[in-house]
Formats: sequence, C-alpha cells, structure tokens
Amino acid sequence: MNKALDDLLDLLDLERIEQDIFRGQSRLAIVPRVFGGQVAAQALVAAGRTVPDDRPAHSLHAYFLRPGDPGVPIVYSVDRIRDGRSFTTRRVVAVQHGQPIFHLSASFQTYEEGLEHQEPMPPAPDPESLPTAEETLPRYADRFLHPSVVERLLEVRSAVDLRYAEEPPFATAGQPREPRSQVWFRTNGSLADDPMLHICLMTYVSDMTLLDSVLLAHGRGGWATGDVVGASLDHAMWFHRPFRADEWLLYDQESPTAQGGRGLARGRIFSRDGRLVASVIQEGVVRVPRG
Repeated sequence: MNKALDDLLDLLDLERIEQDIFRGQSRLAIVPRVFGGQVAAQALVAAGRTVPDDRPAHSLHAYFLRPGDPGVPIVYSVDRIRDGRSFTTRRVVAVQHGQPIFHLSASFQTYEEGLEHQEPMPPAPDPESLPTAEETLPRYADRFLHPSVVERLLEVRSAVDLRYAEEPPFATAGQPREPRSQVWFRTNGSLADDPMLHICLMTYVSDMTLLDSVLLAHGRGGWATGDVVGASLDHAMWFHRPFRADEWLLYDQESPTAQGGRGLARGRIFSRDGRLVASVIQEGVVRVPRG
C-alpha cells in the first residue's frame, strides 16, 4: 500500500468523541474548500460505526449545505432514526464553526435473496490500455493547466488510480462533445476485507468526475481551468452488489440536462466482470464566470 492510500484511510478513520459523535480531519482539495467526496465518505463512516457489521449500506442521500473549511476538523453527529428487522436508517449532520455544512441520510440492510436483473455493461477500453494520471497530467501543464494545479491533481489522485477512457474536459476545452464520460478506477493498493470500507472509498471517488459530463456538452474545461465555477449540491448513491474498491471499476457517466446555473449528472458503476454494483446521481452548481 502506498503512503497516499495510507493517508486516505487515516482520513476516513474517524475519532469517536462521544457515543454517536465523531471527529474527522480534513485536507485541501483542488479548490479552496473541503472535497465533497471526503465529507460524504466520512459521514458514511460515522453512520456505519453505529450499525451492526452484517448490515452494509445500500443507499445514501446527501446535501452539501456550506463549503467546508479544510483548516479545521469536521464534527459528525449521528441520529439513530430506525433499527428495524431488515433495515437500519441513520441521519448524519457534519458541523464546522457551529454551522451544518453537510447532511446525509443512509440506509443499511441485512442480506436477502430476491429477484435480480441489471442493465448490461457498456463497451469500454481495458483499463490497462489507458494512460495513468502520472503519464498524462504533466502533458497538460502550461497548455491547459497551471503546473501547480497539475502537481495538486497528482497529489490528490495518488491514492486512487483513475484513468479516463477519453480526453478529460480540461484537455478539450472549447470543443463541445457528447455529455458522456467514462473512467476506470481502483485504489493504489490492496484493502482489508471490510465491505463498509470499500463502500466508503467508492463514495469518496464518486464525486471526483461525475460533473465532467455536464462540462463536456459545453466545451468547458472545468474547475481546474477556471472557465466554470461550481460545487456539488446533492449526491445520491445506491449500492446494488458486493464489490472491491481495490479492483477495477468502470464509472460510466452522463448528463441529461443543465439549466438555471445547475447541471445534473448520473453514473453507473460496474465491476470488471460486468456486474452493476452501484448507481449515482448528483446535481451541482455550474456557473460561467462573468467577464
């Protein structure tokens, strides 16, 4: 396991400061606020710490209320809404400076047999055939991204091997494309056999690229290039089948609409053997800066 992945796992290992109150550390993202995927993953960790191990999360619904301050810890308060025979429900509020910055509701379920079907996995290139971030990002320095941004992107993504199936938005700015995007991802190292850990790491990664599809439709380079400004508004995930975050997962993403300064994106996550393991929907603020 590399140091970056160790640091990410430490970030998700919350400190319990009361029975249902936890404290998490933070770190700076590409933009000067806490990365949304970090807050969502930490909140899910907090919820999961109050649920029996035999009930993995099957869904979460969250709202980003205020930008997080990366310079101070985040306190997560868990409300035990319901403990049923099959389902457990938790509500989590993340607080900084005395104000809520994030709200999450999560549901957990014991394993059950039932009806089963799924959409087929879409065509995608093999992940090994795609260049790594270390191979591609330096090529964009100065041309599309400031060298300091490239350095920060490499640092942020060093815990996760994330590979674009096509050129990322910042490499094709000014060239509108179909609002679809695919990335393969896995952690840069093996993980323990803990289903909740894999779910929380997927939650962390799910916020990295989902709004890319909104940008592609308009030929916008993204947050790192400065030709749009924005932030996640809400985030929902459904976990369908077991998976491992340290094995290749295909994140197939698309945007059906953008309007009113907001863009909607949805994603499907498949295991390499074609199982649909998770679904994601997110809406974000997407604004063009006024000149």
